[in-house]
Amino acid sequence: MAWLLIAGVNGVAQKALAQEYINTVTTQESKVKNDNIIPSSPSFPLSPEDPMAQVTSVSQLKDVQTNDWAFQALQSLVERYGCIAGYPDSSYRGNRALTRYEFAAGVNACLDRVNELIATATSDLVTRKDLAIIQKLQSEFAPELATFRGRVDSLEARTAEIKANQFSTTTKLNGLLIVGIQGRTNNRGDVNLRDGQKDTNDAGTNTNIISLAQLYLTSQITPSSYLFTGLIDGRGKTSPRFTNSVSRNDVLLGYEFPTDGLIISDLNFHWLVTDRLAIMVGTEGVSMPAAFRGPNRVESAATGPLSYFAQRNPILNMGYGHGGIAIDWQFAKRASLQAIYTSYQPGNPGKGSGLFDGTTTTGVQLLLTPTNTLDLSLYYVNNYSSNGCLLTFVGDECLTTVNTSTGKSAPLQTNAVGATLTWQISPRITAGAWGGYTKSYIPGQSGNVETTNYMVFLNFPDLFARGNLGGIYVGQPPKITSSNLSVGNNVPDFINTGLGRAGGQPGTTTQIEAFYRFQLTDNISITPGIIQIFEPGNTPDSDSVTIGIMRSTFSF
Repeated sequence: MAWLLIAGVNGVAQKALAQEYINTVTTQESKVKNDNIIPSSPSFPLSPEDPMAQVTSVSQLKDVQTNDWAFQALQSLVERYGCIAGYPDSSYRGNRALTRYEFAAGVNACLDRVNELIATATSDLVTRKDLAIIQKLQSEFAPELATFRGRVDSLEARTAEIKANQFSTTTKLNGLLIVGIQGRTNNRGDVNLRDGQKDTNDAGTNTNIISLAQLYLTSQITPSSYLFTGLIDGRGKTSPRFTNSVSRNDVLLGYEFPTDGLIISDLNFHWLVTDRLAIMVGTEGVSMPAAFRGPNRVESAATGPLSYFAQRNPILNMGYGHGGIAIDWQFAKRASLQAIYTSYQPGNPGKGSGLFDGTTTTGVQLLLTPTNTLDLSLYYVNNYSSNGCLLTFVGDECLTTVNTSTGKSAPLQTNAVGATLTWQISPRITAGAWGGYTKSYIPGQSGNVETTNYMVFLNFPDLFARGNLGGIYVGQPPKITSSNLSVGNNVPDFINTGLGRAGGQPGTTTQIEAFYRFQLTDNISITPGIIQIFEPGNTPDSDSVTIGIMRSTFSF
């Protein structure tokens, strides 16, 4: 039930962190797990479902009869020494197999009782024969008794440590640090103008470092609601290849988010209205990547693919929402519906930049799981961009040109559709693909601009070692296939001639990405990878670009 709660994140896939909190804190949905209390062992006898209690008479045990062959032995141990325990349903369950740990626990209880009798000067109740038998048992089961006592000591130490280091009884703190080293090969591009001549050197080929630090606070409000707060600090970025609008087509890394200081990335409230309906509302972090469940189960800029494009269909990044409202409805066992309304600048009171009159996005996703190995999502997005940029930060995402007299781009109304499919071929191979299409127009004018994008990929969980992950992604970032907006607003020809006549891009960018994540510990991973870009900027006469990356991630 807890997985219905929408987890607010800012594109770095911390849904699991909020999920983990709900699984461990929400008393309505789950109990504290056994391995949080005692060391895990298949033979450990003290089951929380069947706690044993001391009995004072053998007659209290309903499954022990007077004609049982062990009746007298049980009667002696119960009534002489008081060291036999029964189960809550008044049964002894003497016919089932006995583990050595259970027997050790019983012997230990008898020894404690004998010590009590001796200490209270009632040792006459214990015969030498009894003591000899008990001493022999104690000697034979000494290793099991030592293990049992060691587990109790370990439990006490662990409980004390948890109590001493507990951050809060109602708030859980999680964190993430990503540090990446990346650089690209020398190359030249056909830029000024795009006329088939390689006229410009790439000025951003120096190796650099990018870091991203995040802290998340998940505060339980009620058993079915919590407040999610995120803080983020990003440093460094990949340098643009060129200085004109073609630079929009460069690769953006998934963890590339320069902030020049600590900012609030998430501030949203989550409420599980019913067992099947959840609501998220907030002023920060309300976006489609946060509100929509992703079919690609390795989606994560921290531990999954390296580039921003390989995380998800760019349509699902559209609008880059900050504040708004989202719902998640599990209307059937294998089908759910997510919907969102979000604004880019919800708190800006200026005209054309508020919650309803600025850059706004409305989206809906239908997620289907026909089988345990197949995930299919279908989505529709309606976006209004006040400056003609869809804010996907991938490929052709600014679809109108800047007017030289006003310094502004024409606004766009966009309708977008897409689908993502993943298939778990085997536990160690998953195949997937997505495709997307957008159609935009300037309100009040004729003409439109269309884009397409696609990606196919293979994921290899536990490749070479448990916890590791390999991936190969091949796709086309969003590309303007046709544009017949009013003269001067068409981007492809504007780059070519400056006139802005109708037409699409002359080339097609193809991105190939391969990575391998080494999971060093539960909290630390290192991911080397390489990205190859052919016809960057949808420009056929520009050199291809090779990018090498080494990403390290620490989480807690």
